[in-house]
Amino acid sequence: MQNVTTSKITRMVGMAIFIAIVVVLQIVGGAVRIGTFSITLVLVPIVIGTAVYGPLAGAVLGGAFGVVVLINCVTGADPGGNVLWLANPALTAILCLLKGILAGFVAGLIYLAVSKKNVYIGVILAALACPIVNTGIFIAAMAFLFRDTLTAWAGNTSILYYSFIGLAGVNFLIELGVNIVLCPIIIRIINAAKNLKSS
Repeated sequence: MQNVTTSKITRMVGMAIFIAIVVVLQIVGGAVRIGTFSITLVLVPIVIGTAVYGPLAGAVLGGAFGVVVLINCVTGADPGGNVLWLANPALTAILCLLKGILAGFVAGLIYLAVSKKNVYIGVILAALACPIVNTGIFIAAMAFLFRDTLTAWAGNTSILYYSFIGLAGVNFLIELGVNIVLCPIIIRIINAAKNLKSS
């Protein structure tokens, strides 16, 4: 009984720490901008958290990320997001939360499935999936739900070109690169966290 209680408390404390890291990194990352949109630095702790605690934990961490993104959209700290908020608050709120939740959840599912055979490949694929899902949902939402805004932002360029180069482009490549470069560190942190969990 005591081991179960201790395990639950350890999990709650671990999740609280990961949520705090996600919130702080998203606030700090909001200041790092390329063009209109900020770079998302929180995907690494989301991948670590989901690998340690499972896909549902990844969804919770992604949700925390989504809440901070939404707050930035509402307050104008994220100018591009504020444009979306002013165009359609309900859709913007759903988009902010959904892309974060699914990025964490999908990364967790991939890690869970692949890490049984190879932990390293599981981490790499989860680290790749997180920014791909996050950015992919954002681009799809822009194309289908915020088409007028996307058209205005694209100006005289093709919407397709602008979506992949202007919206995703450098930001996405940096996010992807950070996740890939940090994979060895992510693996060490996951192993350390799992050793603490089992002790």
